[in-house]
Amino acid sequence: MTTLRARSILLAPALGLALALSACATATPGDDPSVPIDDMPVLDAVDVAGEGTVIQVGDAAPQFCLGAIAESYPPQCSGPELIGWDWDTVDGEESAGDVTWGTYAVTGQWDGTSLFVGSAIMLALYDPLPVPDPALDPANAGTTADERLVEIQSTINDEAPMEVLSTWIENGYLFVRVLFDDGSVQAWADDAYGPEVVEIRPALRVLE
Repeated sequence: MTTLRARSILLAPALGLALALSACATATPGDDPSVPIDDMPVLDAVDVAGEGTVIQVGDAAPQFCLGAIAESYPPQCSGPELIGWDWDTVDGEESAGDVTWGTYAVTGQWDGTSLFVGSAIMLALYDPLPVPDPALDPANAGTTADERLVEIQSTINDEAPMEVLSTWIENGYLFVRVLFDDGSVQAWADDAYGPEVVEIRPALRVLE
């Protein structure tokens, strides 16, 4: 199996987070400047971070599972392809048959289809600073009736412009987790259901 190390492509915002992550890690990915130009991210890629399961079956490309995972051994899941993932630069993986997997916090560049890996750390060692969610503040509770939220929840999988990873109702809102949102998915939800009804939460978060 051949993998590329795309560690040198991490831009400044993601690098800052990667350094913060490495402070609490026993091992972090190394840098390799020998990445071919054709494997570099496109210019309009976005720096992102996410937490999930990385899984690789045989010689297929590694995938970053951010949604449901089948409770089997080995696990079964799917997600966007990881470009530049190298098992030799991380710890904590497991293998069974031709499947290798592990849970990680990953930063990199998202081009809308694939994630170009910048850094990775075992999820068990990842200790991010808490980021309060205003929609979970009891002082900012939603006013939509639960019956209406349940109704929206039952149909939003078919109506949303992007695959829905999960949904839950809390504090008077319907929270919808999707892979990525550049603001357009939240704008769609506000237009379709009214503002402060559906709260979109992306699995791949944009790094400021």
